[in-house]
Amino acid sequence: MAAARVFGRSSPDRDRTPAFFSWGKDVIHLDHLTIFVGEVARSRSWYTENLDLKLEFEIPSRNLAALQDSGGFTLFVEQSSGVEHAPCCVLTFRVADVEAKCRELANRGVRLEARPQKLFWGYGAELRDPDGYLVRLWDELSMREKG
Repeated sequence: MAAARVFGRSSPDRDRTPAFFSWGKDVIHLDHLTIFVGEVARSRSWYTENLDLKLEFEIPSRNLAALQDSGGFTLFVEQSSGVEHAPCCVLTFRVADVEAKCRELANRGVRLEARPQKLFWGYGAELRDPDGYLVRLWDELSMREKG
């Protein structure tokens, strides 16, 4: 189970929500992000097959797919319109078990740039999606114990 999300978004996380976080009407949270890709179908397949995102909807005429994580965060993959695109952000996903997820990905032939280890940002792994976006994977237990 992968989750690109803002902390405390879904009700199961409310028990871990910091005291300063308000659930009132004035809450502002990031819940969508668009990345530009070379080919929507390739990116859709990569994220759904490797990181378990679910297809929320597609707009073929706009070359766009909306992929949702288990916490309700939506990653839009949109095909760049004839313009060369360059990866412009890092996507960080919390997974249930980073070691197990990396074994699963390696068995599928996905190349890891950094296997699970202590990195400057904490304990986790790094890989690239088909368009070169850096993808970081981590889990709460490993981060707490090894990060």
